[in-house]
Amino acid sequence: QVQLVESGGGLVQAGETVRLSCAASGRTCSSYYMGWFRQVPGKEQEFVAAITWSGLSTYYADSVKGRFTISRDNAKNTVYLQMNSLKPEDTAVYYCAARRLYSASYSLPVEYDYWGQGTQVTVSS
Repeated sequence: QVQLVESGGGLVQAGETVRLSCAASGRTCSSYYMGWFRQVPGKEQEFVAAITWSGLSTYYADSVKGRFTISRDNAKNTVYLQMNSLKPEDTAVYYCAARRLYSASYSLPVEYDYWGQGTQVTVSS
């Protein structure tokens, strides 16, 4: 069992930077593939970014490519999402997710085994 806890959300202005953290406890997450998703009320979860267990490969949604960076520190069992040049349309609840096995469908929420409770990011214009 893995527990995921996100932190770092808040209210920022457009153009500013936020870094989200996802701390894992329970089984070590160093061998897990990790992802970030976001959701706004009334809409489905949207893939944001994913990272392999080694950290050597990362994947991004087109909407955040070039602005967001996913990274991980396996020694700290923590995954990060650095969000630069934030836009009002980035406003959402951001969720961290983990899965044990490799999947080419890293952008699908159903592929993930564990989820955090989410952290709100609000970007004002």
